[in-house]
Amino acid sequence: MIVSIKSKSATAAIDTLGAELKSFIDNSTGKDYIWCGDPKHWKGVSPLLFPMVGNLRNGKTMINGKEFQIPKHGIVRDKDFQILEQSDDSVVFSYSYTEDTLKVYPFRFNIRLGYRITGTTLTLSYDVYNLDDKDMYYHIGAHPGFHCPLFEGEKFSDYILQFEQKETCMSPVYDLEKLQFSNENRVCHLNHSDILNLSYDMFQQDAIVFDDIKSRKVSLINSVTKKGVSVDFHSFEAVAFWTPMNDTAPLLCIEPWNGAAVYSDEDNEFIHKRNIQTVKSGQKESYQLVIDLLV
Repeated sequence: MIVSIKSKSATAAIDTLGAELKSFIDNSTGKDYIWCGDPKHWKGVSPLLFPMVGNLRNGKTMINGKEFQIPKHGIVRDKDFQILEQSDDSVVFSYSYTEDTLKVYPFRFNIRLGYRITGTTLTLSYDVYNLDDKDMYYHIGAHPGFHCPLFEGEKFSDYILQFEQKETCMSPVYDLEKLQFSNENRVCHLNHSDILNLSYDMFQQDAIVFDDIKSRKVSLINSVTKKGVSVDFHSFEAVAFWTPMNDTAPLLCIEPWNGAAVYSDEDNEFIHKRNIQTVKSGQKESYQLVIDLLV
């Protein structure tokens, strides 16, 4: 079921399936900034990644001495969420563990994803509750896709990623044979710069990950018009960028992560994974993501 929320300036639509953002429209122009989910390129739109970001080594991990197979990007993106609260400008969705989820992820959890729209700003609030009697470990990430280019007559290469600070960082290359990030093989995409010029060639080894970065805000904009979106990911430790390999898809995903696919220097213990999150029994952890339309 699709739920809509709106302000005077913008309208957002969210599906109860996966609590997935489906559109974010500038009311003044009718332009939707969110990827349309065209299966020719990528059928996803903005999945919620929990309790796993990316893939595990051979699809398996060890948790408290037992082996589990958590699917790539987790177990909630294709689940029906309940609506807990709803108003004209906000909605909160909720999903709790089941006997089936316990078979692949051995924790009793509740996850809530709230959306609130103010002007042309959409705030996503994530709450992770531990309903179990032991510490719970997890990853959490966002995966919103944006139209890129946005307007007719533009090209993908007309767009840039502009970070809030100048950065010098090395990104791990994803090994397509071993299906892992190579911590020994890193590429410099930013060298004392806050601008990354986009090209499809950049994504021939899958996602580009910035796992050691100071900025907590990035804008995807046309380098001339400055129109696009900004994403504030202050609650997340890393950010990745992705468009399908061997394609010229008119989309770019901006993916804030607390977690990541397997790294070459990791063992198979889930608790040892990068940016693993912990929540105590009976407690909750909260995160926030803010998307602004730059119209």
